Amino acid sequence: MGMAEVADVKATELTEDAGAPLRGIPSVDESGGTAAVAIGAVPAGDEGDDEAVVEIRTVFLGGLFFFALIAVCYVGADLILPIVLAFVLMLVLQPALRALERLHIPRPIIAVVLIVLLLGAVAGALSLLAGPAAGWVQHLPGAIPKLQQRLSFLSEPIAAFQRLVERVQGLIHATGQTPLPVTMEGSALGDRLLYGTRYIVVGLFQTALVLFFLIMAGDRFLRRLVEILPRFRSKRRAVEIWQQIERDISAYLVTITAMNLAVGIATGIVAAACGLGDPLLWGTAAFLLNYVPILGPTAGVVLLLLAGLLTIDRLPLAFLPAGLYLGIHVLEGETITPMLLARRFTINPVLVIIAVIFWYWVWGVPGAILATPMLAITKIICDRTESLAAFGRFIEG
Repeated sequence: MGMAEVADVKATELTEDAGAPLRGIPSVDESGGTAAVAIGAVPAGDEGDDEAVVEIRTVFLGGLFFFALIAVCYVGADLILPIVLAFVLMLVLQPALRALERLHIPRPIIAVVLIVLLLGAVAGALSLLAGPAAGWVQHLPGAIPKLQQRLSFLSEPIAAFQRLVERVQGLIHATGQTPLPVTMEGSALGDRLLYGTRYIVVGLFQTALVLFFLIMAGDRFLRRLVEILPRFRSKRRAVEIWQQIERDISAYLVTITAMNLAVGIATGIVAAACGLGDPLLWGTAAFLLNYVPILGPTAGVVLLLLAGLLTIDRLPLAFLPAGLYLGIHVLEGETITPMLLARRFTINPVLVIIAVIFWYWVWGVPGAILATPMLAITKIICDRTESLAAFGRFIEG
């Protein structure tokens, strides 16, 4: 090929590319203005801005979904709480369920036996505690003057607080703002007890019904969930998350229940040794209160302190039951239980107390009991999901 032919080829290529702007160089339109940037040219910072916009949008939508979910949980507590409680109870009963399945016992029989045993334990505990609790309630009105006498050393701080409140009210009146009147309207005590009893009975029936069908379904519920997911990676991740939740939460709840039982037995022995009476009542109260982190043991210390002041004559010894209970809790909650659960759970204690307060506001006492398991389940899901891994590390203690 001669020089003339090479020149013709280059001229042809330039002619074919005529009108196509060079990469990264802005073209000029017929009006003389600068047109859009050519294909492949991305202004500096545009990609980062797009990613920032997407992240902000994701966070905003996630926040809206979270608040909508909380609103649904708050409004539909009567419906949602029994379902959540049934799922948690199923995780607790998984070891017994697996053991009975290895004995080739039919699943309907397993479901009926486990639910009957569970409801029987609840009914037996309530019947055993009804008598001692009623006795303390009847004894309380007559013991209030004695309690006031023994707490007379607190009269000066209480009087100072009352004077402070009166001064604040005086300042409010001086500014011309009258406090809003507060009226207390409520039903009689019998109506409240009747409503509370009906609420508990209906909730237990709904929980037992959902738990029965969960046990009957077995792994079919998980298989149907996996079939909905579009990708094999998502299916495998869902199975791994469910298996870890079942394994870890079951171990956590069984360990906590065993430790709470030990705390209840020790508290009952302390109550009997200190002369409080009704060791079964105090042991059961300590067992149940220990399910609520931090706030439950604090309430137990206050109850035992009041019981000691009402029962024990010598003032220094009246503080002994509460002090011994606090020592039991410190030994269990700060030493033994963390050693048993350190490999499975490390959760930020600040988030634990926030979760307990929040779920108590949403669902009451059952919500406070379920707060820690739900927080642990959230951490497991976040740890197994790439987009939520940072939040999982934030939950970790």
